[in-house]
Amino acid sequence: MERVVSAKPQTEDALEASLRPRHLSDFVGQDRIKDNLDIAMAAARQRNEALDHTLLYGPPGLGKTTLALILAAEMGVNIKVTSGPAIERPGDMAAILSTLKDQDMLFVDEVHRLSRVVEEVLYPAMEDFAIDIVLGKGLKATSMRLRLPKFTLIGATTRYAMLSAPLRDRFGSVFRLDFYDQPAIECILARSARILGVEVEAGGVAEIARRSRGTPRVANRLLKRLRDYAQVRADGVITPGVAQDALAKLEVDSLGLDEVDHKVLRAIIEKFEGGPVGLETIAAAISEEADTIMDVYEPYLLQLGFLGRTPRGRVATRLAYQHLKLPYPRTREPPPQGRLPLEA
Repeated sequence: MERVVSAKPQTEDALEASLRPRHLSDFVGQDRIKDNLDIAMAAARQRNEALDHTLLYGPPGLGKTTLALILAAEMGVNIKVTSGPAIERPGDMAAILSTLKDQDMLFVDEVHRLSRVVEEVLYPAMEDFAIDIVLGKGLKATSMRLRLPKFTLIGATTRYAMLSAPLRDRFGSVFRLDFYDQPAIECILARSARILGVEVEAGGVAEIARRSRGTPRVANRLLKRLRDYAQVRADGVITPGVAQDALAKLEVDSLGLDEVDHKVLRAIIEKFEGGPVGLETIAAAISEEADTIMDVYEPYLLQLGFLGRTPRGRVATRLAYQHLKLPYPRTREPPPQGRLPLEA
């Protein structure tokens, strides 16, 4: 259900295999968040207190889990790692909380997927560092309050709006992770290449970074695949030409869009005349889960300006037509502007 990650330094081999930075100074990008976390940790260390409960949210692959592990390493404490769907019953959460030690951290990924009955256990735990346990049944039932050490809950979510208000308000620090710019992705790729022992020319790094969707997880995944291609087809060196050939075989275009991105855009344009069309309808048209489209593909398409959201659904923009080299209909009305309720 959960795993315990020691904050003590690991061997260099284990560190290199993970590609995750272990210190805040090694974490590239998200400078505003790093500055605020650095201040919070310094203050907590000076007071010899646990770090305040922290919530990290944003699209997948931007480093929420990595930041949680870094916080534990920097504070010199242990961290237990679990996820919202893995905790099914209130007793499961109570069992995890009861094993924490003073100033330990509990990292819950996809925290928005915790059930409401499990959340009820967290409320007194986060505020009063205690949990209420009911012993017995019926008229003989009694309630006992179990004191907990002062711990830090770190939550991560891709769906900030789906967090219940009572849980969301109990986090003392809330940070949103944004997509990375190209220089930051290039720094991450250069570091990962050194760890993996891959020879990459500067142009090759730039080519991979340009197609990494502003996401470190995607960048590292592409680097590993290009390492395989270069080893087999190009004497182990990733040049700009090798990068272009390998990425073409992976069906990743010049902006980082893959096969599913193209399916989403083409479904809206070719099957539904550019939209508006509901997310569930798009998912059914391309045989993909609606949640996957919303969490993984849609944020980057919105970032590029290829999709628009209207009260009636998603629409493909002129930029999407241009990227796919399709004629933009002249009679097309522009989508309504302003903040309006979105169709799911």
